[in-house]
Amino acid sequence: MDKKKILVVSHALELGGAERALLGMLYSFDYSRVEVDLFLMRHQGELMHLIPKEVNVLSESSDCACLAVPLADIIKKGKLRMAYGRLKGRSKSNKYAKKHNINASNVAIEYSHKYTYRFMPALNDSYDIAISYLTPHYFVSEKSNANTKIAWIHTDYARIDIDVESELKMWSAYDYIASISDKCTEGFCSKFPTLRDKILRFDNIISSEFIMKQAEEFNAESEFDNNCIKLLSIGRFCEAKNFDNVPEICKIIRSRGLNVKWYIIGFGGDEQLILSKIKEYNMEDYVIILGKKDNPYPYIKACDLYVQPSRYEGNCVSVHEAQVLNKPVVITKYATSASQLTDGFDGIIVPMNNKECAEGICKILNNADLMNRLIVNTENTDYSNKNEVEKLYEIMNRG
Repeated sequence: MDKKKILVVSHALELGGAERALLGMLYSFDYSRVEVDLFLMRHQGELMHLIPKEVNVLSESSDCACLAVPLADIIKKGKLRMAYGRLKGRSKSNKYAKKHNINASNVAIEYSHKYTYRFMPALNDSYDIAISYLTPHYFVSEKSNANTKIAWIHTDYARIDIDVESELKMWSAYDYIASISDKCTEGFCSKFPTLRDKILRFDNIISSEFIMKQAEEFNAESEFDNNCIKLLSIGRFCEAKNFDNVPEICKIIRSRGLNVKWYIIGFGGDEQLILSKIKEYNMEDYVIILGKKDNPYPYIKACDLYVQPSRYEGNCVSVHEAQVLNKPVVITKYATSASQLTDGFDGIIVPMNNKECAEGICKILNNADLMNRLIVNTENTDYSNKNEVEKLYEIMNRG
């Protein structure tokens, strides 16, 4: 039987939840049944070395690599058409954001692809399925040849500012739209109601075996103060993750008599904001930024409680990774929180408000029976979702 051919396209393999979920999907494929080509806009990122050996990584395109890098570098390399497209996208996104009085960031990312994809080379092979894993989704729709094309949703669209008319055209080019949670679907359909019939629920796939193996790679306890209760959070330093409120929450917890230190793994544009909040609340000794970590799993293994204090999420991969490592988990009550865990069974959902969030964490830390129950329930639950890949096989077989 001839193998089916799958194309997967993404930006890079830098540290991030969506990138780790992509690796989970790549590890879940049955390579006796499928051939998988992976095309990355940039061959960059700390996770590149973790790509499964069975995956055929296509060569990097020097034009595609012009995205998400400084414009000056593109001009120096003589990529003037790509620079022109980037500049046009920036100008138009700023005008759109000003006219509609919204944050330009998400519009700018979409426009940067919208006005540059025409200058990118097409992929030559034909595929049974082409997957565009991260938005913007112009490249796969315009530059690949496949019987079926699928685009992924990774965030809560109800919470972000976009050019709806422009993105509607982009998403409409796809046969299916994969959503990682029901709340993501609802958020997406609040902006694009006409696309509801294209939605396919596709949970993030996590390789439990890989996570547990990586967790044993080294002992992270030496980087923690083991004479206190160790809280841990992981994510990009951005508005969605809400790490700027961690110092105040930590201060409230400590004021209740609990000797906690809160460690944060990550990087991003909000780092100075977080540092300023740490200083404002005099939490320099108790909120510790660990920075980028290629392998976060030994740190999860070494912590006492994993906390995801986000303002909004699509479906946070780090939460499930902590559950795979049998850690008690606390998340804030963001819109998609109920899709992340069963409150009181394998984690706890606390209010978003800083004071109530802190009090919720205190109640858990003061309840040993609850902590142990959460651990036992994670031990008896499979978080891998590895059977989700069967949905892709089913689509291919229809063709």
